[in-house]
Amino acid sequence: MLLTRERISATIEADLLAAGRAAVADGHADNLSAWVNEALRLRVDLDRRLVAFDEFLSDYESEHGEITEAEMAAATRAARSRAVVVRATGTPAPTPRPTRRTRPSKRGAA
Repeated sequence: MLLTRERISATIEADLLAAGRAAVADGHADNLSAWVNEALRLRVDLDRRLVAFDEFLSDYESEHGEITEAEMAAATRAARSRAVVVRATGTPAPTPRPTRRTRPSKRGAA
């Protein structure tokens, strides 16, 4: 497939331009144009997926009724109960909370 390209002039926010240049410098993209093209490709794909999800949701709710806040909250609780916590290397685990108060032992007290 022959790709046609078109030169344009665009105004880009400085932080995004810096991120693109850093990606090129780090070897994550061949050049700034390739990095911008990939970003645009990802956006087009995201938009396509969002439209497809909207259509799916509309079809589902047409057949089964509107999804309620209570159903969404229940689904969130169920998903969180099955979640596996993954921490980055070097990130300390939170201090566990005591499950119950304990009294100091009286054994061996003078």
